[in-house]
Amino acid sequence: MTPTFALLPLCLAGTAALAAPVLDDAVRQRAEELTRAGMHASIVIAVIDGKDSAVYGFGSVHAGKHIKPGADTVYQIGSVTKTMTALLLADAVAENKVRLDEPVATLLPGYTVPAFDGKKISLLDLATHYSSLPRLPDNFAPKNPANPYADYTEAKQRQFLAAYHLPHAPGTAFDYSNIGYAVLGTALAAQAGSSYEALLQKRIAVPLGMRSTSNQPTHGMLARLAPGHLLSGEPTPAWDLNVVAPAGGVYSSARDMIAYLQAYMFKPLRPYALAILPQRPLAADGDTKIGLSWLLEQKQGRSYAWHSGQTGGYASYAAFTTDGKRGVMVLTNTARDVDALGLSTLLPGTPLPPLKKPQAAIALPRAALAEYVGEYPLDKDFTLTVTLGKNGLEAAGTGMGSAPLFASAKDQFFFRAIDADLAFTRDAAGKIASAVLKQGGQDVILPRKP
Repeated sequence: MTPTFALLPLCLAGTAALAAPVLDDAVRQRAEELTRAGMHASIVIAVIDGKDSAVYGFGSVHAGKHIKPGADTVYQIGSVTKTMTALLLADAVAENKVRLDEPVATLLPGYTVPAFDGKKISLLDLATHYSSLPRLPDNFAPKNPANPYADYTEAKQRQFLAAYHLPHAPGTAFDYSNIGYAVLGTALAAQAGSSYEALLQKRIAVPLGMRSTSNQPTHGMLARLAPGHLLSGEPTPAWDLNVVAPAGGVYSSARDMIAYLQAYMFKPLRPYALAILPQRPLAADGDTKIGLSWLLEQKQGRSYAWHSGQTGGYASYAAFTTDGKRGVMVLTNTARDVDALGLSTLLPGTPLPPLKKPQAAIALPRAALAEYVGEYPLDKDFTLTVTLGKNGLEAAGTGMGSAPLFASAKDQFFFRAIDADLAFTRDAAGKIASAVLKQGGQDVILPRKP
């Protein structure tokens, strides 16, 4: 079903109507098109221009009910949560409770934390994704793919750390790690003698007046929650991230996120300034740097900090220019990224990429589909397994749920559950030799296991 769409500019309290920031026409038109075509159920864009702000809503919170999203509609913000966990670290440093170079093991005496040739993982390593920990723990095996983290407990996190061998020394390379941020959140909560949620409320949400921000949403928040959707448009529950909550479990609203971003933009002293100080490069040959979670880049001669997020049914993008003049928060209840909308809002005039229309699937005989069944390892930690089920091909990565594959042509497939394509290559004899996973602008070649 294609949801209806509507444009809803909402000036926030304390903002003069005449000063409300205007949304760039190209962004407005793209958001209208995305919701009209059903590619996003709803989108909310919060624009900050100096100390003025406005919220624009598109689509419908509930399909078929014409409920317009606005400043108080609640969404799961995914990995933008990491910036809050990093701010908790910066706050603890500013209060002289911890040091950035402090080994995380000192805050987790009951844990066995891996090291590499005596080099220990520091709090800074975790906050900048330099810990040498993997993206996901190797004992991550969800029982319910629709809510994959629900059964990943602190006991499993502890078990993972005790058994894991770091591939290289901490502090030497950028490796994005969700489990690293889970460990960081666990350590900060332990140091404070509280839960992660209590620490989040005490040090961030309550001081900034963020009443709709929580890892454990209240009944009032749930009443305003925009239900999540897969890329296919099918409804899907919000994820329960359990011990991994510090990496992506927070719910929030546009109103709250404006207050959150303005705290970075207008509070030049620590801990906010500490959280965005450039610390380490993402790659030796790149210009992007990472502070405490925030990625720092320059475009159009302007420096800005940003982070995006995505869970099973939601996506988000948060950014602000480091001169404090412009900020943006984009929220959607569909698992399709909104980074381009966010960047074009932050830096008006930034071209939006061509709109990628949903692909049409074709039918292939089961005998033809059977050719693709097999294991396609990337390395010892990740294998893509392709199987043939009752309804066709499915693919599952290590520690992840299975997702249906749809054919667009011979040897060409796409997912509807995630924004990715899968192409197969053949050897000289015509047999399947490898799979090429195309996702996020990258092509990853996965040779077929003999």
